[in-house]
Amino acid sequence: MRELIPTLDQWLADGEQVALATVVQTMGSSPRQVGATMAVTARGRMAGSVSGGCVEGAVVEQCQAVLASGEARLLTFGVSDETAWEVGLACGGTIEVFVAPLDTTSVYPLVRAALLEERAIAIATVIAGNEHVGAHLVVEAGGKSHGTLGKATLDQAIITATTELLAHGTSRVIEAAQGATRVFVASFNPPAKLFLVGGVHIAVGLAAMARLLGMRTIIIDARAAFASPERFADVDELIVAWPDEALTGRLDARSYVAVLTHDPKLDDPALRVALQSPARYIGALGSTKTHARRLERLRAEGFDEANLGRIKGPIGLPIGAKTPEEIAVSILAELIGVGNKSIM
Repeated sequence: MRELIPTLDQWLADGEQVALATVVQTMGSSPRQVGATMAVTARGRMAGSVSGGCVEGAVVEQCQAVLASGEARLLTFGVSDETAWEVGLACGGTIEVFVAPLDTTSVYPLVRAALLEERAIAIATVIAGNEHVGAHLVVEAGGKSHGTLGKATLDQAIITATTELLAHGTSRVIEAAQGATRVFVASFNPPAKLFLVGGVHIAVGLAAMARLLGMRTIIIDARAAFASPERFADVDELIVAWPDEALTGRLDARSYVAVLTHDPKLDDPALRVALQSPARYIGALGSTKTHARRLERLRAEGFDEANLGRIKGPIGLPIGAKTPEEIAVSILAELIGVGNKSIM
């Protein structure tokens, strides 16, 4: 959704009517994951995708029909084995796509503002059942809500469930009212942040790759020669400071910390702060012996085994990486694995 904002803004400025098609459920193989969105105008302009191309044409037609009628609808598409091969899948599957006019009066302004300000927000939408199909409830982090799904009891049940889903960045269908109503919750969280402690060669490649995944990249090093704009021209933030000073108060459950200096004077202060935070990932570069000595130092400072077990060390997946670029790939793969395990 975030990437569609510039296009949606332009279309709305042009006076276009817009419908959104969203993948709300997948069964078997699917080219796109739950939450994937495509926007279509009444004139047939389109942006985004809900499949690998196999159902896009039909979805465009349905979007235009929804704009003509003003009524949202839930669509089901089966992807045959033959078509699946054409879009790069091993076998077929089924996807459910919900199509509705873009609510430009309340929902879109709220979500747009949250995404641009990098605040967590979720949209709960009735996609089928006894309640008004297409009704929205927008839920912010902390439980503050806007709109209604039709009944106060349903709203409260969905707010409770949505708060949990939002904490994990999960989007899915909720069966409510004893299964009589289906509600799709689309969660939007701020981009994850990767804090790279040490402006070393590995950090150059790792920062570039992480940005391709949409992560915010922050380089921290007390040595100005390492944390230089010439080495890291494209990172989101470059901090010349001691790691403990730079990290204190900045780490949350969507933070990833990669400690890369090989120098205890820089590594250990960073790890102290990270271990006392809810950071999702903590990794430290170094051999098995180096990591064992690191753990002994931290253990002597009072960190228990459960906390020390949070440190991925040696950092990265064991793929036999040798070059800085290969090591960066192994670290990024480990980050992705940890992040995906955290999703419900």
